[in-house]
Amino acid sequence: MDCNRRDILKSLPAAALAKAGQVPVRGAASGERPNILIVMSDQQRAGLTRASGFPLDTMPAVDGMSARGVNFDRAYTTAPLCVPARISLLTGRWPHAHRVRQNSAANAAVFEKDLFHVCRDLGYRTGLSGKNHSHVNASRVDLWRPFSHLDGWLPDPAPKELVAFEQWMKHLNHGTGQEATPFPVETQFPHRIVSSAIEFIDSAKNDPFALWVSFPEPHNPYQVPKPYFDMFPPDTVPPRDVGLEALASKSFRWRWLRQLEERTYPGYADRWRRTRSNYLGMLRMIDDQVGRLLGHLETSGKARNTIVLYLADHGDFFCDYGLERKGAELPEVLTRIPMTWSGWHVQPQSKLPAFVSTADVLPTLCEAIGAEIPLGSQGRSLWPMLTGQPYPQREFESTYSEVGFGGLSYGPGDVLPPNSGRGRGTAEAIPTYDELNSVTQSGTMKMVRMGDWKLVFDSEGTSEIYNVVRDPYELKNLWTAPEAAEIKPQLLAELLRWTMRTQDDLPKADYTPKRAPHGWFAS
Repeated sequence: MDCNRRDILKSLPAAALAKAGQVPVRGAASGERPNILIVMSDQQRAGLTRASGFPLDTMPAVDGMSARGVNFDRAYTTAPLCVPARISLLTGRWPHAHRVRQNSAANAAVFEKDLFHVCRDLGYRTGLSGKNHSHVNASRVDLWRPFSHLDGWLPDPAPKELVAFEQWMKHLNHGTGQEATPFPVETQFPHRIVSSAIEFIDSAKNDPFALWVSFPEPHNPYQVPKPYFDMFPPDTVPPRDVGLEALASKSFRWRWLRQLEERTYPGYADRWRRTRSNYLGMLRMIDDQVGRLLGHLETSGKARNTIVLYLADHGDFFCDYGLERKGAELPEVLTRIPMTWSGWHVQPQSKLPAFVSTADVLPTLCEAIGAEIPLGSQGRSLWPMLTGQPYPQREFESTYSEVGFGGLSYGPGDVLPPNSGRGRGTAEAIPTYDELNSVTQSGTMKMVRMGDWKLVFDSEGTSEIYNVVRDPYELKNLWTAPEAAEIKPQLLAELLRWTMRTQDDLPKADYTPKRAPHGWFAS
C-alpha cells in the first residue's frame, strides 16, 4: 500500500473503513484507534515480582500495571527460544506453522500478515526500539533502532562512552559480572531503548502508533551497574528450590547441558548467588525504564488511548537445577512467562484462571483496533476477556507449547556434533557457548497445560505427566502412576486437539474454510 493511500485510510473512522470493505469493526470505537505499545523482556522467568509472590520487590512498575489491568499468571510461550517465540507473537502462529523452529531461521517465516502489516494498512506509524530477533527488517517499520545483547544502535557520531560500554560488553561475552558494571545506567540498553521509544512516541504527534519496545535483558550476560548491583545482595537472595541433584531425574539433554556449562565456565554452579543477584538487579533496571516510559505516556496525554502489553519471550533457569539460561525441553521455568495488559478499554480484573499464549497477542490486538484477524493466525483473541465481556471458559482451559529442530534426539551412545558455542568478541573475551545447539534441541517435543496438570510427549514416544502444583519443578513423572490414570486420557485428547487446531490454514487458495470468530473454537 502506498503512502497516500495509507494517509487516506488513517483519516477514516473504523466504521467507514468497515463500510468500505476494508476491515470489520470489532473493538475500536468509531473514529478512534488506540495506540499499541508492546514492551517485551528477553528470558524473563515468571513469578519473580512481589505481586506474583516473590519475596523481593523487583518490578514495582510492572506490578502497578498488573494492578491497573489484567495479569495472566498462566501465560505461556509457544516455544522457549527467542526467534520462534517472537515470530509467534507477531504472526499468531505456532513455530511448526510459521516454520521457524530455531534462532538461525528467522527469514524462513511463513505467514499471511503480521502485526506490523495489519497496523500499517490502517495508517499506523510503526516502530521497533530494542532487540528484534524476528523476521522484521528496517523496511517494514518507520522507526528502526535495533539492539542485541552485546551492542546496539548508536547515533552518529557515537559518544565515546557508549562505544566503550559496548566493547566492555563484548569482553564480558555472556558471562556473569562479578563486579558492578563500570558504566552508568544511561549507557545500558534499556535506558537507550526507552529514550528512542520516547522520541518516536513524540514524533507520532496525533497519529496512531504501534511500537515494539524490546529489552535484551535479563538475558545473559548477567550484568548491572550500581545501584542495581547492590540492590539484591547475593546473601539475601532466596535459596534455590532445586539444585544439581534434580538433574538425576531428567533426560540426557539436561545433564549434557550442565556439562557444557561447566566446561565453559568452570565452577559457575558455585557462584549461583551472584548470578541470581545480578538477574534480579536487571529486572529492577528494566522496571525503572518501564516506569519512565509509562510516565512519559501519562505526561504526553497518550496513556488514555494506548493499549500496553508487557510480556517476555520465554523464561530462564535462574540457576535452578544448577543451570543458567535455557536450552532443555519444556519445563515450567522456561515456558511460563509474565503477561500483563493495561490501558485503553482494558478493565482491571483479578488474576484470571485462563491459559493464554504469545500466539494470542496478534488476534487480540486485531480485534482491539478493528482489523480482521489474518488467515493463518492460530491464536485466540483475549479482547472480550480484557474488556470484561463474556467468554467461553472452555476455550482457555489449556494451552500448548513446542520445541525442537526435528530429526532424532541425541543420546549418550551417539557421536555428538561439535559444540557451536565459542568465545566471541575480543581475543580476551570470556568463552561462551550456545545452549540452543543440535544436542539440546534435537527431536520434537510438545506439551499441553491444563488445570494442575502437564503432559509432555516427544516424537520418539517419550511421555511424561506432572502435577505442577504439587511438583513445580517436574521431578516425578506420573505417567504410570495410579493418581494420573483418570487425567491421562483427558490430557492426551487435549494435546491431540491442539495438534489439529494448529494445523496450518495457509496457503490461501480458491476455497476458504469457515473462520472461528475471535479465533475461538469453543462456544
